[in-house]
Amino acid sequence: MFKGYRIVVRQPGGPEAMEREDTEFAGPGPGELLMESEAIGLNFIDTYHRSGLYPLPLPFTIGSESAGTILAVGHGVTGFAPGDRIGCVQGGSAYATHRIVKAAQAVRLPDGISSEVAAATMLKGFTASYLVEDIPDLKAGDIALVHSAAGGVGSLLVPWLMDKGVVVVAHSGSAEKASRVAATHSLCVPLEELPQALREATGGRGADVVYDGVGAASWNTSLACLRKRGLMVSYGNASGPVAPINLIDLMKAGSISVIRPTMFDFVETPEMLATTAGRLFDRLERGVVSARIGQRFALTDAPAAHRAIEARETTGSTVLLP
Repeated sequence: MFKGYRIVVRQPGGPEAMEREDTEFAGPGPGELLMESEAIGLNFIDTYHRSGLYPLPLPFTIGSESAGTILAVGHGVTGFAPGDRIGCVQGGSAYATHRIVKAAQAVRLPDGISSEVAAATMLKGFTASYLVEDIPDLKAGDIALVHSAAGGVGSLLVPWLMDKGVVVVAHSGSAEKASRVAATHSLCVPLEELPQALREATGGRGADVVYDGVGAASWNTSLACLRKRGLMVSYGNASGPVAPINLIDLMKAGSISVIRPTMFDFVETPEMLATTAGRLFDRLERGVVSARIGQRFALTDAPAAHRAIEARETTGSTVLLP
């Protein structure tokens, strides 16, 4: 047994719904690994689980992304050994000093990537990977609009797309955030003015694809920014879920296609996970993307971290440290 603590949600609610609970962690079962956590990633989806927007069986240990060192290996596990450095973005229970993970859902960390960097980038970087590489067939010169470009996913999406030669129109919620985004065009305008500003920046062209993690507040703006037969990639609900869609609106907007993906459908096998992780680690090692850690909180201060991300007071990635 290993003594530590975890952050538990017993009833959905605000940040105060998270409580510290001292815990003894047992060894891993068959096919599992016991990891001592060194850094934990804060992601907006954590707030959806905590609030009940994405319900989980109660009570639960919050969080999905963490990195650390293997303490013990369960029966039947091959390819991993105690002392190996790993990361995991699946299975829950990440807000804890120790974590049991399935070996099939773990990735080995390269020597040059620290646990903090991994925890700051894996979930967001895996998301960027499938958004850019697995959904649209973007070519150099195509136009992509990225909402919340200074945020966790956006700060990885923008340079990933730029590396492919895509014309990136980045939209941020403040001039200060926009000034830090190295895109083809970095804009900070009210949402209702964005379609015109985008076309002025791109010679009258609409976007071939819009990456929208904002949700309800930006939906109509995103539609208006697309060219005819463009693609809306709605991958998050930071402002709340999108209302039910009238398909006639997509026709009127110019025969628009819409996809609402989830990362887990793109990493559902160890092989798919390894490919996705390899793409991210390659871009980190080549300097295409970087782990821009804007904030660090103690794990026991998880409620304060949730308040900050929900108030849009964070930039880049946030990590929690046990």
